[in-house]
Amino acid sequence: MSELSPIERDLVARIDPAPMLDQVLAWSAINTGTRNLDGLAQQADLLARAFGALPGTVTLEEAAPVEAVTGDGRSLAIAHGRHLVLRVRPQANRRFLLTGHMDTVFPPDHPFQTTRWLDAETLNGPGVADMKGGIAIILAALTAFEASPAAAGVGYDVLINADEETGSLSSAPLIARLANGKAAALTFEPAALPDGTLAGARPGSGNYSVVIHGKSAHAGRNPQDGRNAIVAAAHLVLALTELAGSDISVNPAKIDGGSANNVVPDLAIVRFNIRPRETGAAARFAAALPAALARIEADHGVHTHVHGGISRPPKPLSEAAERLFHLVRECGAALGQTIGWQASGGVCDGNNIAACGVPVVDTMGVRGGAIHSSDEFCIVPSLAERARLAAVVLHRLSGEQP
Repeated sequence: MSELSPIERDLVARIDPAPMLDQVLAWSAINTGTRNLDGLAQQADLLARAFGALPGTVTLEEAAPVEAVTGDGRSLAIAHGRHLVLRVRPQANRRFLLTGHMDTVFPPDHPFQTTRWLDAETLNGPGVADMKGGIAIILAALTAFEASPAAAGVGYDVLINADEETGSLSSAPLIARLANGKAAALTFEPAALPDGTLAGARPGSGNYSVVIHGKSAHAGRNPQDGRNAIVAAAHLVLALTELAGSDISVNPAKIDGGSANNVVPDLAIVRFNIRPRETGAAARFAAALPAALARIEADHGVHTHVHGGISRPPKPLSEAAERLFHLVRECGAALGQTIGWQASGGVCDGNNIAACGVPVVDTMGVRGGAIHSSDEFCIVPSLAERARLAAVVLHRLSGEQP
């Protein structure tokens, strides 16, 4: 339907842009780089109070254990912030999932820490688009939706995690648990383009660290007794590039290790990312990697071990997902908003949700751009615009007809 019902017009009228902007300004003033646990704790407390105004139970969930490979080849536990969860009407037969993240890519020592106005409608600042603006939209949309008679018949969970920017490794089990049984999901990453275009299909993503152990020796007296881990790493990088293809990209990103110039190095760590465009490509890579490593071990007399893997499964557009995209476009049309979508090379929590069999639209957040840079911006009128869109989408997902 291309027109708003009286109830939907009432929901839309309840969206007030002023407190949304105030929230974005206040939240963006807090540094929430993924490793800044103090900042994340401060942000989580503020969000718990804000979302506590909705009818439900707010909890701060502990992060799942995560390990990372250090520069000397050891695996160490990495601490993460707690994840906010709001559960509303958990006994309802029809329930939805809304997700966002409180972390940003900017650590406390990054120079980009404050907001400024670029013009009357454009705000520059850390996280204003990615995605503290999106969190404000979730809160405003749900506050308006609760005024609908349809709300009482459905339930929803909200997840605001603290580690999306580093792959959601500590929140992945929680995402899967909350996605289970949901009729649909909305994730509030910023729009794919400043005009509001949504991200459709996405590739998957996997991050790997291959630790290579060689044997040290004197580079002048007896180099033949050594096993050069750096040379093995260089050959591994070349072998990895041969595993790329039209359906998967492989990006060798960094080699750690080495030693003094007069020592044959006995340690190297190759770090790389893969982006499979379909599940089959990910499976083929998983099958090919052990063989590539075995050749490196045999050719160079080293031994290896692998840390990491696929953290974001590929997200093709299923039939159910396409129906959800069309519903969002229909709601946009009723609001005078033109909604389209296109494939994206990026990944997000929408990948994880879709892998659970739940249809998801994962760019319901603000119109903006230049994310992950000091030029990040939010088009401020889109805060209310996208909150209205989300409120109407939720109303129609609830089964109510306009």
